[in-house]
Amino acid sequence: MRLDEFQGVNAGYVLELYERYRQNPESIDPETRHAFESWTPASHDTASTQPISGNTNIQKIVGAANLAECIRRYGHLAARIDPLGSEPIGDPSLYPGAHGITDADLKALPASLVDGPVAESSANAFEAIAKLRRIYCSTTGFDYAHVFVPEEREWVRHAAESGRFLPPMDATSAEAVLDRITQVEVFERFLHRTFPGKTRFSVEGLDMLVPILDEIICGAADHGARNAVLGMAHRGRLNVLAHVLDKPYAQILAEFKDPVAAKSFRIDLGWMGDVKYHAGARTAAPRGQMYVTLAPNPSHLEAVNPVVEGMARAAGTSVDRPGAAHFNGGITLPILIHGDAAFPGQGVVAETLNLSRLAGYDTGGTIHIIANNQLGFTATPADSYSTSYASGLARGFKIPIVHVNADDPVACLEAARLAWEYRARFGLDFLIDLVGYRRYGHNEGDEPSFTQPVVYKAIASHPTVREIWAHTLVDKGTIRPELPDALFKRHLEVLETAYASLKPEQDYVPPLPPRAVAGVAGLVSTGVPLDRLREINDALLTRPHGFTFHRKLERGLEKRKTALANPVERSVDWATAEELALATILADGIPIRMTGEDVERGTFSHRHAVFHDADTGKQLIALQEFPHSRAAFEIHNSPLSENAAIGFEFGYNVQEPRRLVIWEAQYGDFINGAQVMLDQFVTSGRAKWGLTPSLVFLLPHGYEGQGPEHSSARPERFLEAAADINLRLVNCTTAAQYFHLLRRQAALLERDPLPLFVLTPKSLLRHPAVGSTPQELEQGRFLSVIDDDDARGRGGAIKRVVLCSGKVYVDLIGSERRAVSSHIAICRVEQLYPFPNIALKEVLGRYPSVRDLVWLQEEPENMGAWAFIRPQLEELIGDRCPLRYIGRARSASPSEGSAAWHQLNQKTLIEQAFDLDSHASAPSLVLSKQV
Repeated sequence: MRLDEFQGVNAGYVLELYERYRQNPESIDPETRHAFESWTPASHDTASTQPISGNTNIQKIVGAANLAECIRRYGHLAARIDPLGSEPIGDPSLYPGAHGITDADLKALPASLVDGPVAESSANAFEAIAKLRRIYCSTTGFDYAHVFVPEEREWVRHAAESGRFLPPMDATSAEAVLDRITQVEVFERFLHRTFPGKTRFSVEGLDMLVPILDEIICGAADHGARNAVLGMAHRGRLNVLAHVLDKPYAQILAEFKDPVAAKSFRIDLGWMGDVKYHAGARTAAPRGQMYVTLAPNPSHLEAVNPVVEGMARAAGTSVDRPGAAHFNGGITLPILIHGDAAFPGQGVVAETLNLSRLAGYDTGGTIHIIANNQLGFTATPADSYSTSYASGLARGFKIPIVHVNADDPVACLEAARLAWEYRARFGLDFLIDLVGYRRYGHNEGDEPSFTQPVVYKAIASHPTVREIWAHTLVDKGTIRPELPDALFKRHLEVLETAYASLKPEQDYVPPLPPRAVAGVAGLVSTGVPLDRLREINDALLTRPHGFTFHRKLERGLEKRKTALANPVERSVDWATAEELALATILADGIPIRMTGEDVERGTFSHRHAVFHDADTGKQLIALQEFPHSRAAFEIHNSPLSENAAIGFEFGYNVQEPRRLVIWEAQYGDFINGAQVMLDQFVTSGRAKWGLTPSLVFLLPHGYEGQGPEHSSARPERFLEAAADINLRLVNCTTAAQYFHLLRRQAALLERDPLPLFVLTPKSLLRHPAVGSTPQELEQGRFLSVIDDDDARGRGGAIKRVVLCSGKVYVDLIGSERRAVSSHIAICRVEQLYPFPNIALKEVLGRYPSVRDLVWLQEEPENMGAWAFIRPQLEELIGDRCPLRYIGRARSASPSEGSAAWHQLNQKTLIEQAFDLDSHASAPSLVLSKQV
């Protein structure tokens, strides 16, 4: 391109470079210098300006171009986005003087310097700049300069400047908007009047949230989306439930009545429910062709974010064919409504945003809306975030942002239309910062003027958006003057009629989960014929032509070929059992999603679910390739996140409960980072909201001298949350147990779904004692308690029964004391919850002469299973014999930091288990005591 063919901002930049060249040729690069040696700016005329010639106007041309660019980049700083009228931040670069030019200069320059749609209809640069100001510095602040991909950035720029997403505001459309925000306002006013002091977290001040959601959902439906999944905290939730998800007024009003009836609240039901503004819902019928779901949300305001993303991913993923799962972001739409204090304040937001462009977590773009009250509970923005806006975090993820005044319906609807169009075009996130206010205190019972007296004095006299819009339409002659009051009265009558006919005991719908049926898990058949296993194993080991395995893996692959040859040889290790379990589940037609921290290879290099060609790096996923499969298998390394990652998998699981969803921690204690997700969703979601999760957690656990952070998955925390048959917690000691456990979980996905926590081994992954026979895979089933086969034949001679769980069993049977302790039986409790009292009672009944029962654990006394299992065992044995605890003493830390201390304590613990008169001895930290 010739230098004189550049236009707009580019022309200004060329002229700026030329001026630098004229003053100092060495200040620019050689290639540009060479071009300028044979070129000078040409004089030219336009229909709209005086001639521009020579170098005298270069600075003015550059100044005009820079001014236009600054308005595009920083115009949002001067936008009037606060309905309460506070002064915008502003920026000097938005005015001509900062660029060495005047309004007169702009009038003398061509509009083409400004470029874009505004230039096409302007007589000169001054007119074009004025139009830019109206676009970028009015009630909308377009904030997109941080978007690095030129195509995305230019698209948003053109969309803003062309106004092509401005909604039609003919009489019919304008009245429809008025009708909708009237419905929103009347609902809140009715609740405020009818239930004074009751907490509802009103939407008032952000009423346009509902029309914005209408616009987004309808727009997405027009683009082919079939599922919209919403996540939001409390503010405005009841209004969204009523008017976006069509939750009946009668049901909402009945919840405010909070009826106590025998049929509703019974102790034996084993559930507690949740407050009305935490509840989720799903439209009974599609809105158009779109089903809309609102996920339940606890008071951890942003915790629902990854849950919604997981639900959206599941809804858009096809798994009915073998091979990889296929995701189509076009048919599902996640919408997250954030709080202005919570968005920058809670780390799960950043974790969730980080998932957005990862292959295993992409949802085709999320539309974020910050319901911006400009106030937390009582904290102001200055107390809440260090960025210029509540939305500042989104900049780092290159998400376009539109700050919009919640009192301007037209601007709000334009933002909504722009959001779903951008998402549809690029499959990426978009954020609407809806700036409004909060008409009442945080929870209606709070007095906000205690802490914000000036702001709430302004709010008290500030008209609602309905009143502002009605006044605007009446003044323009768009609607009849009597229409606003008529609409208000009509919506009020609907609510009053619903309230008058309310039957709270009938209209109240509690979130009853399906009752767990005792004994279902024990009836599941999980064995697989040996011929079938061999056939599948051979298929999994088939090498694609030309694929080169890493030489260190060759030996293991060769060993796998003969792992099933001898039915009674303990040749099946943990990894083999796992892969065969997953493969047979796929062969049964059940899809699997497996994610976690380094899950593709496994933290301890035992899995190798994904092979990498040693020469080319090409991937091979055998579980996607073998011919017996009837469903999709997907596996992804997760980012180093627990909170968002587990929230995502929980959402995926509850959205598509017929799929086996597995998450693995790098080390079991890493799940500490997801405590909110565990407490608020996984273990309590059944009782609070009637959800039935069946997510599987693989948590490496066992004391091996690796220190406090790599020893314990903290099973005591799961046991503390265990109640009402809400989870399963197991600690397997054999590969066959693990095989049957996974197959049992898959078989129960629909019949008896429960989250499954598996304390998986580390050093034992390849230990011979954990190995199983092929026959055990064929004929066995998962055993909640495993008796001591060696001791059973001499049951009358047994004086002590040692009960334990997990890795410590291997330490016991590997001890030299084992061979000379014929008076001791070692029994394994493989399932800690639900507690296997029937199976354990049967095992203990085989030892009539027992003098004491020992619970042995590696964990400190205040951790592990002891606190949970002690009352269970006391009830089980009654006065039959004493109950003794052997394990580490109480401690604030899960384990020793010293490997030497660990070995000493472990040795002492094992010795005491075999000593009928055992007592702890210094300097060990092991405790042995009768209880």
